[in-house]
Amino acid sequence: MTDMLAAFASPANNVLEIGPLTVFYYGILIAVGAIVAIVVSKNRYVRFGGNGEFFESVAVWAIGLGFLGARAGYVITHSARFTDRPWAVLFIWEGGLALYGGLLVGSLTVVYLVRKRGGDLLAMADAAAVGLPLAQAIGRWGNYFNQELFGTPSALPWAVMIDPANRPEGYEQFESFHPTFLYESVWNALILVPMILWLERRGKLAKGASFGVYVVMYSFVRFMLELLRTDTTFRVLGISRNGWVSIAAFTFGWIWIYTMQKRAEKRTLVGDPTLFSPQPETT
Repeated sequence: MTDMLAAFASPANNVLEIGPLTVFYYGILIAVGAIVAIVVSKNRYVRFGGNGEFFESVAVWAIGLGFLGARAGYVITHSARFTDRPWAVLFIWEGGLALYGGLLVGSLTVVYLVRKRGGDLLAMADAAAVGLPLAQAIGRWGNYFNQELFGTPSALPWAVMIDPANRPEGYEQFESFHPTFLYESVWNALILVPMILWLERRGKLAKGASFGVYVVMYSFVRFMLELLRTDTTFRVLGISRNGWVSIAAFTFGWIWIYTMQKRAEKRTLVGDPTLFSPQPETT
């Protein structure tokens, strides 16, 4: 049993009861995060010269299908958990969303709809570069209420206490663990988002590059947090599936930033100086 100096306790339950209605905090936080993402991203898109109603119509589809993609990604990478209870695939309130799966499906949805309906894809990507990490910062607290996705045992003052029933196999004797949800939440809200806004204000980012910065910074911290996770058994060269996905995303993000910056430089040379100045969609 860990000799604790201090730690913060996990919630006594993960539901909010309002009369006969039972609502899971996990669902509440995911919903709040989605709303924040839409509001913040829409405001940015309008500021970039875009149409707010157009953004909302695309965002609703992207979030809805992205949610399904996140669930599908989790089920695929944790298929053993559903062998004896295949119907539990539908029990989303128990937790289990793969962020990368959601981002992939959501991004593909945006690309398809913007190309079909007309619009500025890069402006929309940059708009989401702040809304998405804020949504993640909020949604991650759903893991806290579900007592899931924490890290290795820790005796640090900010470690989180985990009930015996929720401790992973082989770690039953430990009481407190690294709150990886907290680390990601703080990184997204207090480091990632301010960094993007700071770079934008200084005019350092070409149109479309803000999204690349988001991908790079998030995939970096996600890779580091994967090293602390205890719920991942499948590893290649000591790196989990999500760790490898993070490496791929990190590489993609840098290539994306480089491409956007070079694209802006060429446009500047031909008399079209558009450093972080998205054009409105043509609808």
